[in-house]
Amino acid sequence: MDTRLAGFIRDTPAGKEAEAILRSCVHCGFCTATCPTYQLLGDELDGPRGRIYLIKQMLEGQPVTEKTRLHLDRCLTCRSCETTCPSGVKYSHLLDIGRQVVEDKLPRKGGDALTRRMLRATLPRPAVFGPAVKLGQLLRPLLPSGLAEKLPPESQGEAKPWPRAAGHRRRMLTLAGCVQPALAPNINAATARVLDRLGIELFEENRAGCCGAVRFHLNDQDAARNDMRRNIDAWWPHVAAGIEAIVVTASGCGVQVRDYGRVLADDPVYAEKAARISALCRDPAEILGAERESLQTLLAAAPGARGKLAFHSPCTLQHGLKIRGVIEEWLAAAGYTLVAVADGHLCCGSAGAYTLLQPELSRRLRDNKLTALMAGSPLVIATANIGCLTHLQAGSVLPVRHWMELVDVALP
Repeated sequence: MDTRLAGFIRDTPAGKEAEAILRSCVHCGFCTATCPTYQLLGDELDGPRGRIYLIKQMLEGQPVTEKTRLHLDRCLTCRSCETTCPSGVKYSHLLDIGRQVVEDKLPRKGGDALTRRMLRATLPRPAVFGPAVKLGQLLRPLLPSGLAEKLPPESQGEAKPWPRAAGHRRRMLTLAGCVQPALAPNINAATARVLDRLGIELFEENRAGCCGAVRFHLNDQDAARNDMRRNIDAWWPHVAAGIEAIVVTASGCGVQVRDYGRVLADDPVYAEKAARISALCRDPAEILGAERESLQTLLAAAPGARGKLAFHSPCTLQHGLKIRGVIEEWLAAAGYTLVAVADGHLCCGSAGAYTLLQPELSRRLRDNKLTALMAGSPLVIATANIGCLTHLQAGSVLPVRHWMELVDVALP
């Protein structure tokens, strides 16, 4: 795609990255076939190709309008289009640049600005978010239905204990995260119990916090970079001590941590450390894959069939981390019968704060996803990301669990 960027961005790192991405696009339109919002709305500007044109126009100096903002806001950043694109266009990186330009040139006003400020101030802070969730659960009958359904059941906040320190020589660090400790605290504990059976000690570093994804995708990218730097500082002594990996149980956070090296590439103080952190980042599926023989031996001793299960593969898992088909194998090995799920590449509508900012589209996508997941009459739904888990659970009569919890339960 031929492009001539305007002077305000042409010679900046963001401008150079944007120009390279724009030039890689060949207008083929394959991306529209797998775009969830295009499938729902049928508007070219609500598909990747249309949004690329809108961003191109902005970067070439054309006025930034509310219409441009609307179509960029509607994007889920699910990256399904990147999986489909034959030219390898890094659409999500271009979208980040485009959204920041809109934010700078057309500041938000009124309720929209206030809502986003509140989300940026609340979601990344466990000390604030956790008590807010508990208060919301107590006041659930008094809350609007749209907000009440987003709160997890009280039982979901119960966690089994972490394993006792066994003196394992192999040690791995894990990200506690910001919303996961309040919404589903058993996920990291279950992962620690599974890895303990494999001779690996998993531990958290309390000085680390939000991975940066919340603020980054709410277009406060400077604050997000500070979140990343704080985590790097907290983790670095453990990296220097020789930990094997940083295990991130939420695939959405995993995508962000694996991107630290790119996002901080121009930071003279943190660039090298950020690249090292990204290289150490692992999804639990990758850890178990490296321990295949040992885990298969353990699961072989597990009780028999556990019934039907539908697996929802988060966009961040299959399109971001590019992990496909691996978790399904482990769930089958754990005794579950996996049912077929139509249109598994499409987003469930969670997408971080999207459920709060685009509630109608988010709900429609969730309804479509739940219809596909329940078509095979499963007894339980499994997923790999806390956002997808809570979003699906809000509309599901079936339990929705993180897949590592199910592997943990299956181990004898």
